[in-house]
Amino acid sequence: MPERVSLAPSGSEVMVHLKKARGSKRDAEVIDQVLSGNVPTFLRQLTPVDLTGTRANGEQVRVTVCVTPEYLAVGSDSDFVRVPMGLAAAARVANELGFLLPTPKMVDAIYAQARVRLAPKPMKPTAQMESTDYLVEHDRTLDAQRAETGGSLTDLTAGQKKDIVLTKRLLSKPGRVAIYGWHRTNGKPIQPLSTVHGAAYADYSHGVRLVSRQAFVNGVQRDLAEIMQDRELAPIVSNEGPIADPERLLAKQY
Repeated sequence: MPERVSLAPSGSEVMVHLKKARGSKRDAEVIDQVLSGNVPTFLRQLTPVDLTGTRANGEQVRVTVCVTPEYLAVGSDSDFVRVPMGLAAAARVANELGFLLPTPKMVDAIYAQARVRLAPKPMKPTAQMESTDYLVEHDRTLDAQRAETGGSLTDLTAGQKKDIVLTKRLLSKPGRVAIYGWHRTNGKPIQPLSTVHGAAYADYSHGVRLVSRQAFVNGVQRDLAEIMQDRELAPIVSNEGPIADPERLLAKQY
């Protein structure tokens, strides 16, 4: 990610500017902020998450993916706001910064290995769900929850949002965003894998977790995109098996 400049606006300032924006208009502004480096420092400290399985010959395999400790946000460590985005915006940010989006199986692993788990805090399902005011209100709730845990900003945190995910369904359901997660404290997700919403849809409950293209197989560095296409390794990181050219799949979304 580009370095954040000292004069970059805080998360609160960005949200004031975007108060009346929603959808693709808000996404465009958020993309500009993120790609210019207006991202909290703690999000740059990736956290390893392990997924395990076996090859056809019975060999035990550990795939380690490196993920942002929180959902994508704009601003500084002292004043940041988590920003939901439509699929096109999330895919563009991921690709341009050298990341992928997580699969549902990765989302489960992230929750299971998170040091800080926040209980979901749904808001009333009204016509304002996509508004900036709604996402800011929910973000304040998450900040209060997080403060109660006493955890560090760099601690892997999960349970607070649904993930925009990478799935084969994006091939069979073009023009749709795939979401999954928002795990309850019992470990069960509120949101099963769904493509019910159009690709531009983003409400307060959606989040963008970035997964580095740099992964490790039994400690040896590998490109995550290659792992996701490998017939033996892909089932370790995805319940759908191999996903052909995941980078291009994301690029086709914008």
